[in-house]
Amino acid sequence: MKYSITTKAGVLGAFLLFFTSACTDLDEKIYSELNSGNFYNNKTEVLQGALRPFTHMQAWLAPTGQSGYYYHSELSSDQLAWPQKGRHGYDSGDHFRQHYHTWTSNEGRMRSAWVLMWTGVGYVNGAIEDLSGIQDPTSLGMTEEELKSILAELYVLRAFHYMKIMDLWGNVPIITKVGEPLNPPTQSRAEVFEFVKNELETYVPQLPLYSEELIGRTTATAGYAMLSELYLNAEKWVGTPMYDECIAASNKIINGEAGGIGGTPQLSDNILETFGNTNKTSPENLYQVAFSRQGGFTFDWGGFFMGYDNMKEALNVGYGGWNAFVVIPSAFDAYDDNDLRKKEWFLFGPQYKYGTTEPVLGTEEWSGQPLVYVNSIRKESEGDISSEGSMAEGEENSGARFHKYQSSTLDDENYQENHYIMYRLTEIYFNKAEAIMRKNNGVATQEAVDLINNSRKRAFSEADWSSNKYTTSTLTMEELLAERGREFIFEGKRRTDLIRFDQYVNGTWWDHEPSGDATKEIYPIPSNQIANNPNLIQNPGY
Repeated sequence: MKYSITTKAGVLGAFLLFFTSACTDLDEKIYSELNSGNFYNNKTEVLQGALRPFTHMQAWLAPTGQSGYYYHSELSSDQLAWPQKGRHGYDSGDHFRQHYHTWTSNEGRMRSAWVLMWTGVGYVNGAIEDLSGIQDPTSLGMTEEELKSILAELYVLRAFHYMKIMDLWGNVPIITKVGEPLNPPTQSRAEVFEFVKNELETYVPQLPLYSEELIGRTTATAGYAMLSELYLNAEKWVGTPMYDECIAASNKIINGEAGGIGGTPQLSDNILETFGNTNKTSPENLYQVAFSRQGGFTFDWGGFFMGYDNMKEALNVGYGGWNAFVVIPSAFDAYDDNDLRKKEWFLFGPQYKYGTTEPVLGTEEWSGQPLVYVNSIRKESEGDISSEGSMAEGEENSGARFHKYQSSTLDDENYQENHYIMYRLTEIYFNKAEAIMRKNNGVATQEAVDLINNSRKRAFSEADWSSNKYTTSTLTMEELLAERGREFIFEGKRRTDLIRFDQYVNGTWWDHEPSGDATKEIYPIPSNQIANNPNLIQNPGY
C-alpha cells in the first residue's frame, strides 16, 4: 500500500508515521500495510519522507490555534494576553495562569505542547532511520551527495526541535531512535545543549545554500540562524558565554555565505513586505513554512488573533476567530505614536466596514454600538474608564489587536498566501548587536548601533528619523530589549528574550507582578508524563 501524495505550496507531505501521545510511547511505528523498505522508489518519495516532520512542525511553532510552543512563549510574557472578555475566554483559568506565572504540572495545554513537540521528534527520528537505510540512492535518481544533504536537513531539524524543547522544559530525555530506550531518562539541560550544539555544528555545514527553489526546506540560512540563537542564549542556558560564536554564525548569514533568496539576504525595504501575502520571496526571509491557501495549506492565524466574525466586515476576509489574544496596554504604550509599526502592525481605534465609513458594530458588551479597540482591559461598558483593569475584566474590544500578517482581501489573487517566517535577517542583526554589546559589558559600539538602526529606520518617516535613531549612548541593554519587543512582537520569541535579559521572573508589566522565582524560567514536565515514565525527573520547584 502507498499513501497518496499531495503538493502544498512547495512543501511535499505524505503521512508516513504516527506516534502516540506520551514521550515514552514514541516507539510505536505504524505504517498500516506500508513497508518502509519499499516506499522510497524515487527522489520525490524521499523528499516526502524528509519533509513530513517539517509540515508537522507548524502545528506547535506557528500561531495556528494549537497550544504549543507559541502559546507558552507569548502568553507568559510581557506583550500578549488572553484575558476573559465578558462571558468568553476564561477557559478554566488556563490563560490567567500563564499571565501570572502560576501554572502547575497538570496544565492541559502544556501537555498538548509536550505531545506536539515530541511527536515532531518522533517524525524526524523515523525519517532519519528510514532514509539512512537507503543503500543505493542512484537507483532512486539521486546522488550520494543529495541524500547526504537531505539527511543533514533532518539532523538539523531534530536539533531545532530539541533546542525549543530545552527552552521550555530544560532537563529532558534525548531520544535519537524510535522506541529506544522504552523509558528514556532525563538528561540535564547542559547535556541537551551539548547534543544540540554538536548536531548543529556537524550538519549545518552540510546543508544546501538557501535559494528560492528551496523555500520550505531546512537550508544553511536556517541552520546558521539556529546556531546564532543557540550561542546567544548559551550563557543563560548553560552558563557558558558564546558570543564570539554567535557573531561568527550571524556573519555567515549577513555576508551571504549561507545563500538567500536572491543570493544574499537583504532587509526588506518596508515593514509590511516580510509578512504580507506575497512574502514568499521576501529577501529578508531565512526560514519559513510555505503556507498557501491555493495549495490547501493555509496559514490560519485567525483563531488566536482574529476578533469575532464581525471583523470579517472590517477586513473583507472570509475568516473569523476566537477574539483571543490581545496586546496588553504596557506593550502597546512601548511604541511612539510616530512609529509606523504601531500604525501598520495593529488594529486599533474605530473599526469600519471595509472601504466605507460605516462602523462595524459590537456583538457582546458593545452590542449594536460601534466597535472601537481601546488600549485598556477593563469594563468600560459599565463605566470603568480609569482603573488598571485585570485579566478578568476584559470586553470584546479590549486591547489593540494583531495585524502584522495581512492576508489582503477576498478578491486578491494572493489572498491568504502568506508564509510563516521562523527566522528573518532582522533577527540576525539583533543577535549580532546583542552579542557585541554583551562582550562589551553591555555598552553599545557603533557597529551594534548601526545593526539596530538598519532595521529601526524602516519604522519612521524620513522627517522623524533623525530624532529616533539610536546612538552609542541611547542604545542601552534595557533599550535593546525594548526594541526587540517592538520589532518581534507576535513572532513567538518574547519569553526567550525576557529570560536572557533576566526580566521574565523579575519584570513588571500590566497586571503582572514579578515573582523573582527562577524556577519558573522552565516549565514543569507534565505530570502525566512523569506517571508514564518512571525515569523522568521533575524540574526543580515543581
